[in-house]
Amino acid sequence: MAEQKRDYYEVLGIDKNADDAAIKKAYRVLAKKYHPDMNPGDAEAEKKFKEASEAYAILSDPEKRRQYDQYGHAAFDGAGGAGGFGGFDFSGADFTDIFGDIFGDIFGGGRRGGRSNGPMKGANIRTTVRIAFEEAVFGVEKEIELTLKDECTACHGTGAKPGTSPETCSKCGGKSQVVFTQQSFFGTVRNVQTCPDCHGTGKVIKDKCPDCRGTGYIANKKKIQVSIPAGIGDGQCVRIRDKGEPGSNGGPRGDLLVEVVVNRHPIFQRQDDSIFSTVPMSFAIAALGGEIVIDTVDGKVIYDVKAGTQTDTKVRLKGKGVPSLRNKNIRGDHYVTLVVQVPDKLSHEAKELLKKFDEHTGDTLNAAKNVSGGKAEEPAGKGKKKFRK
Repeated sequence: MAEQKRDYYEVLGIDKNADDAAIKKAYRVLAKKYHPDMNPGDAEAEKKFKEASEAYAILSDPEKRRQYDQYGHAAFDGAGGAGGFGGFDFSGADFTDIFGDIFGDIFGGGRRGGRSNGPMKGANIRTTVRIAFEEAVFGVEKEIELTLKDECTACHGTGAKPGTSPETCSKCGGKSQVVFTQQSFFGTVRNVQTCPDCHGTGKVIKDKCPDCRGTGYIANKKKIQVSIPAGIGDGQCVRIRDKGEPGSNGGPRGDLLVEVVVNRHPIFQRQDDSIFSTVPMSFAIAALGGEIVIDTVDGKVIYDVKAGTQTDTKVRLKGKGVPSLRNKNIRGDHYVTLVVQVPDKLSHEAKELLKKFDEHTGDTLNAAKNVSGGKAEEPAGKGKKKFRK
């Protein structure tokens, strides 16, 4: 038994009084959603796509629409084979505008695929420059060497041998595009593609310029000054206008994008506009207080440590961080972690003095001996160890 067909207006989701523009718009949405190339291997999507295409083929044709409105599906029971969407005859329908606009890339190039003959800006060029940590903080001038293209002085950018000119492309007639047809399950589909002979320029060069070999450009090494602003971060770019690839048809050059790579610093670490570092201090300074020297990007700074400062104490040096990219007069802060440094080598005299110091500050060296009169219980469990009596 043949499958019962849905109402064509219902398939497209439109009112029976919909005009041609509404019909085309509705089908455009469904075609884009259910096209087999967009849903490979999906039988249900293919079925809905054919159903929508059949509905569009009828309702977009004024005469067929009139017949459908009067007789329904019965008006086409004998046309091109009944019994499902697969047997419907699409040969009378025009899908050129729909698929040339939406699916040009699927069928090998859309109707907008041709290159414009007007002025076009050249492509941007990317390169990298490596700088020191301090250079990123305060800014720096760098000179880089690049190979850039310039207009050929012999042919003035035409690519043709001096005394000759580029000729109009015979394949596209100077239109930069060619029209071709392709067979699909709708029938014949008309499409547009960039001309393969002139590559969308509309011109071909018979006699190439010997200096530039028909390209219209000569590559030369150039040195370019790059002004790197204060506060720039690792991976950020500096844009230099009009130092990229040359434009075409009188268009401007592209831009040069210089990516900045900042070297690691042995002492400082950066987070946004803040700088972090760790500074060692002796036990004597931590206990008694005193001055220590802290390295900053601005040079050495004397800091007064308070007596009794504990290890891992954090201090802030205001305005000693990284300048803001927006305003170099506004700077972040430098955060310093103070760590008590324990000496690994002591002289005999120093050891004796340290023992005397310990006697007066808690006698920690004899703490184990003083537990329970020199005795201690053995710890429970395996691997227990005896305390020395």
